[in-house]
Amino acid sequence: MLFYYLTALVLAGLGWLDARYLTLVHYQQAILVCARYTIFVDCGKVLQSPYSAMFGIPLAVIGLINYSLLLLAISASFLTRKKLFSYWLVIQTAGAFLASVYFMYLQIFVIGSLCLYCTGSALISLLLFLIVLVSQKPAVLDVVGMIYQLVIKPVFFWFDAELVHETVINLGQILGRVWLVKSILVFFMKSNRPALHQTLAGISFTGPVGLAAGFDYQAKLTRLLPNLGFGFQTVGTITNRPYGGNPPPRLGRLPKSKSLLVNKGFKNPGASATISRLTNEEFAIPVGISLGRTNSRRLVTQRLSVNDITEAFEKFEHSGLRHAYYELNISCPNLLGKVEFYSTRHLTQLLTALRSQKISRPVFVKMPIEKTDRQFLAMLQIISRFSFMKGVIIGNLQKDRRDPAFDQEEIKRAGRGNFSGKPTWKRSNELIKLTYQAYKRRFVIVGCGGVFSAQDAYEKIKLGASLVQLITGMIYQGPQLIAQINLGLEERLRQDGFRSIQEAIGTA
Repeated sequence: MLFYYLTALVLAGLGWLDARYLTLVHYQQAILVCARYTIFVDCGKVLQSPYSAMFGIPLAVIGLINYSLLLLAISASFLTRKKLFSYWLVIQTAGAFLASVYFMYLQIFVIGSLCLYCTGSALISLLLFLIVLVSQKPAVLDVVGMIYQLVIKPVFFWFDAELVHETVINLGQILGRVWLVKSILVFFMKSNRPALHQTLAGISFTGPVGLAAGFDYQAKLTRLLPNLGFGFQTVGTITNRPYGGNPPPRLGRLPKSKSLLVNKGFKNPGASATISRLTNEEFAIPVGISLGRTNSRRLVTQRLSVNDITEAFEKFEHSGLRHAYYELNISCPNLLGKVEFYSTRHLTQLLTALRSQKISRPVFVKMPIEKTDRQFLAMLQIISRFSFMKGVIIGNLQKDRRDPAFDQEEIKRAGRGNFSGKPTWKRSNELIKLTYQAYKRRFVIVGCGGVFSAQDAYEKIKLGASLVQLITGMIYQGPQLIAQINLGLEERLRQDGFRSIQEAIGTA
């Protein structure tokens, strides 16, 4: 780190000398060294052009002020290590870099000549910006988050939630195929942190943060998400047959409650179409397939529903896809009909049918959170009897509109559906703790619900979760959240004296 600070100080000092010289030339009418070398290098032409001043102030003076402030910020950041000065460096070097790009454009395409001093300053601005990006990554992520929350999110929230969701997914699919975009994202967002590595159920996870089912239900983001720092991803929920979704509105926002209203009812293209899309795909992180019952009034009995689910599993088992695991989603509260798999008899019937499929990959069950402790433990007891069931995801949406986490005015205006985000936080944590105490050696526990920060993720891990999943936190905080969580988890592990994330699991 000292190397970066010293290099930045030297560069800022050179920039200050460059700007000071040009300032003296301007005010003392001195003879400019390098007035004109060639037809393409003419410092005098550039410095005497109308573009050499802004609001009547010479750019040389503005540059002198810029480098003076940078010298102050670099020194203060090194001496105090306070985030305020890191944010200052990120914002100022980014602004100086963008200004330099604009001024180089003017020299080349408008004025038609280059000034060596101006070009040197632009090069210094570029190098300073790159040094800050490398050395102040947490501050860079924080600034990105601020921009998202102050500028981008308000624009998104002007438009229909499902329209924004579909647009983001389609854009993400395109960006996932652009090498330059992926390289930039990897530089900022992804990092190899051995303390966060785990092997669970025979699967290697380079990070503990995954995308929960419900966001990438069209399987379009498998190329992009690894570059955001995700350690794994669940596609779906996918059903045996396609479903266009429940009647709209299918998504809504409750900003004060930090929640989303969800009423999609397993909207998805179906098993066959998903298999076709993912055929021949190589996955950079473990990808799971969430499978559930087709949302159809034709599946009026338990047996028909069981057959529908097992048929979906069979399709994926014979597909040749390179996915790492399955998620069995038995807890979506927005489905048609009265078929359920919460009772011990119906759950046993389903898992017995799946066992006959001889499933080759680990299966994790997406659990409800509205059940009592006794009901939840009864479900876990049934699940534990089937060896191919390796873990549980705790949990799904909040159905109780009286939960104190809700803003009551928002909940009165909310339409049909159930809720993600902070209203799931408390009960999810209670059930994670309950499951870990009862089955810590039996199940991999994936904590899902209300993760908006590294501290949120860490709390779930200390209660017993080995992995965490999120969607709503990313929508409210920004796509940089995953990288922030990874950095924050490593810092918290170090502060608490843990060498790896596995040492922290269940310590609360």
